[in-house]
Amino acid sequence: MPELSLRRRILVLAICCMSLLIVSLDVTVLNVALPSMRREFGASVAGMQWTIDAYTLVLASLLMLAGSTADRIGRRRVFGAGLLFFTAGSLLCSLAPTLEWLIAFRMVQAVGGSMLNPVAMSIITNTFTDPRERARAIGAWGAVVGISMAVGPLIGGLLVESVGWRSIFWINLPIGLLALALTLRYVPESRAARPRRPDPVGQVLVMALLGSLTYGIIEAPSAGWNAPVILGCAALAVASLVGLLVYEPRRAEPLIDPRFFRSAPFSGATLIAIGAFAALSGFLFLNTLYLQEVQGLSALQAGLHMLPMALMTFLCAPLSGRLVGNRGPRPSLLIAGTAMAASGVLFAAFSAETSTPLMFIAYVLFGLGFGMVNAPITNTAVSGMPRAQAGVAAAVASTSRQTGGTLGVAVIGAVLAAGTAGGAGFVEATRPAWWIITGCGLLALVVGAATSGRWAMGTAERTARTLERAAAGPSRATAPPRG
Repeated sequence: MPELSLRRRILVLAICCMSLLIVSLDVTVLNVALPSMRREFGASVAGMQWTIDAYTLVLASLLMLAGSTADRIGRRRVFGAGLLFFTAGSLLCSLAPTLEWLIAFRMVQAVGGSMLNPVAMSIITNTFTDPRERARAIGAWGAVVGISMAVGPLIGGLLVESVGWRSIFWINLPIGLLALALTLRYVPESRAARPRRPDPVGQVLVMALLGSLTYGIIEAPSAGWNAPVILGCAALAVASLVGLLVYEPRRAEPLIDPRFFRSAPFSGATLIAIGAFAALSGFLFLNTLYLQEVQGLSALQAGLHMLPMALMTFLCAPLSGRLVGNRGPRPSLLIAGTAMAASGVLFAAFSAETSTPLMFIAYVLFGLGFGMVNAPITNTAVSGMPRAQAGVAAAVASTSRQTGGTLGVAVIGAVLAAGTAGGAGFVEATRPAWWIITGCGLLALVVGAATSGRWAMGTAERTARTLERAAAGPSRATAPPRG
């Protein structure tokens, strides 16, 4: 792709950020609307989990397919299709007559969403080729998540109270259509020089693994952990994982390239993404239900209570991008892990939800931590990888985020449902959940420290050289022996 002018590069970045904005807004706005949806549909905790996880599950399952397809047939083409699907899915969600239809339409949204974030990151990677420019662009990209967290609860609260929860999906329509028009006009088409071949078996195994794992966790509290359907889900998840570990390394061009994980920073970023986004989804899920259903606050009041967290994310995301560009990922990861773990401890050990000052401090700490974590995850995922595989590398990082979000809601919701079913009050029932969120923060701290030192950087350099050689030669020459 020819070098674009600075003005054109900034415009491309803005278009990509618009796609991230509608995807991120969808999450934060939806969380505020959950109690209203629950009342209208008479839904259980599991039903509310599915409105979130049906989206993230489909998204996580299709991200790598979307990334590799975009590298093969054209990134602008796939990105534009994603905007169209997401916008249409949003319109359908606003018209859903039942909870089941809402969940189905959320899956349509997810099909479109799977074509947005990893493909947009691939477009950014191929547009901003200078490492420092790229790190700053990714920092601006991360700031959009902060913007969505800042305005999402407020916009969602206003819409839910004044118009109704269905209106939260309408805000995606003008942004999605505008982004689509600008994409067709300004985003240049690009493809990988040697695109990867499809891997349908790997795709099916990924979907089976994530689907069975998520369904088993969400439904186990009501069905029972020893129920045949739950045991069947566990068996299918294990079989799918074994299938991936055995089948994928034997392919010349697998859906999940095992060689990526020879890079310690890349592997660390994958684990940290899962932990950080599990913590975020669990954090939002618990606080939304607590503020509205226990404290009796309105949707708007709940959004205002979470504003300190959102503002810190908004302020820290671009700061983290600059920090990564100048000092590498280590400082951002250490700050992020420490802050998120400290926030979890305030809830788990000191019942922060029962004290306004402690809750404020916990929100500020979590916003600080989450604001710092996104830029190093994304930058580590795409840096050092051949530009021809940027879509796949970005998709692995995005898949890790969505997998973390899916598991966070599933696990935290299951813990909450089990606790309340046993007769515990809401605060007591959430205590184990807050310890899980604390553990996610500690995971970011420990793994970040271990995978950002000199040894880890050496593994990244060796992996980059291996992948460059593999990209330059015939695919068959790079295939591991069969047998």
